[in-house]
Amino acid sequence: MAPAQTFDTSGLVAAIGDAVVISDADGRIVTWNPAAERIFGFSEAEALGETLDLITPERHRRRHWDGYAKTMRTGETRYGTSLLKVPALHKDGRALSIAFTVALLHGAEGEVTGIAAIIRDETERFQEERNLRRRVAELEEALGTLVCA
Repeated sequence: MAPAQTFDTSGLVAAIGDAVVISDADGRIVTWNPAAERIFGFSEAEALGETLDLITPERHRRRHWDGYAKTMRTGETRYGTSLLKVPALHKDGRALSIAFTVALLHGAEGEVTGIAAIIRDETERFQEERNLRRRVAELEEALGTLVCA
């Protein structure tokens, strides 16, 4: 059997098409790749050191921070490998719909030291689905009117 091939993954975070956002135990951004810049509009220099409030809509912040603190305290997330779909903010203030998975990062003693999120912008797809649901409802209403006539 041939030995396993190793790959240099140092450029992966920069090259990957999805946003990679890593935050420390306090929720401060420590990694922000080019895809994060493209999706959210903030440069790496603008994002590094800021809290996740940078991209979290104000109405969702309390729930976000409650969950974040619990994850840091317990070392567990209730989401596991589930795909999360939530609203987010672009630098220009417009709303985004994002989908992401998270991975807990651990220190030498096993403690959670941060969270890595792999994020995809689903705004366009979400809007298309909304438009399709609206159109189906309109057609069902029109069909109901025809049947009753």
